[in-house]
Amino acid sequence: AGHDLDLYYSAFRIPDFIFVTVASLVSISVLVPFIIEKINISSEESKKFIDNVFSFFFLLIIGVSALAFILVPYLVPFIFKGFAVADFPQLIILTRILLLSPILLGISNFFGSITQVYRRFMIYSISPLFYNLGIIAGIIFLYPIFGLKGLVFGVALGALLHLLIQLPFVLKQGMFPRFKFNCDFSEIRKVMVLSVPRTFTLGITQITTIFLIAMATFMPEGSVSIFNFSLNLQGVPLSIIGVSYSIAAFPMLAKYFTAGERGKFLAEMITSARHVIFWSIPISMLFIVLRAQMVRTVLGAGEFNWDNTRLTAAALALFSFSAVAQ
Repeated sequence: AGHDLDLYYSAFRIPDFIFVTVASLVSISVLVPFIIEKINISSEESKKFIDNVFSFFFLLIIGVSALAFILVPYLVPFIFKGFAVADFPQLIILTRILLLSPILLGISNFFGSITQVYRRFMIYSISPLFYNLGIIAGIIFLYPIFGLKGLVFGVALGALLHLLIQLPFVLKQGMFPRFKFNCDFSEIRKVMVLSVPRTFTLGITQITTIFLIAMATFMPEGSVSIFNFSLNLQGVPLSIIGVSYSIAAFPMLAKYFTAGERGKFLAEMITSARHVIFWSIPISMLFIVLRAQMVRTVLGAGEFNWDNTRLTAAALALFSFSAVAQ
């Protein structure tokens, strides 16, 4: 937990903000009900809807990422004032490379809506594994050659693998989107009306994280890394319990909602919520009690010393209180 990792984690902030705000406009939770509704009408209607939304999203994510690419040299010194001026050129390069990530992951999540509608949960669940595989490849093979740039090249590779693993199924279903310039904005408007409030909420969360990391840059070296390590570790129960239940329940919830079966919809919501609470409370307690052991087991290698362990464990204990709510 030191200078290099602080730069690495800070480079994610602007690309992650773009991903969360722009890509959430066409996220699974927004698109799945629309696609199910269109499939119930006809496969032609669903394909037309997918082509329409994809074309708009693709132009939007490319445009926003290109704008960010131009503005990064001005944004980095403004946000990360705690870093030395000599660090800014490298941080700008890392951030620019990582701008590939929201584009690739955004398209992958768009495809994920299709795999979810057809209940291919295995494909959707292994795509993050391939994302991590790309990051690991960057650490092992690219970092020794390119340094920190090799790490972010690995992230971009992982995002590409995240996309490619879903591509065969989308092609097989005949749902691969066809780009068109003449978008039907009446359909896009319906999607936007539902997605903008959620996008605003997610954007506020990202702004909060950026603000906290900007503060951490004024603290001793390694503070940004400690924050990210603990944030990642507390995300494990969230992913295993919360995300798993929500992803599995969502197509059924969308089906009941579009069919107007309010009773079944509420019953499914209540059942899922009970399961999530039942599992997350004891796991939160377990994380608090065994925080040092968990941190040491996962991160305790190489130059990650006992001081790093203690600080990460303390931050993890604080984060664990939010697990049930998340």
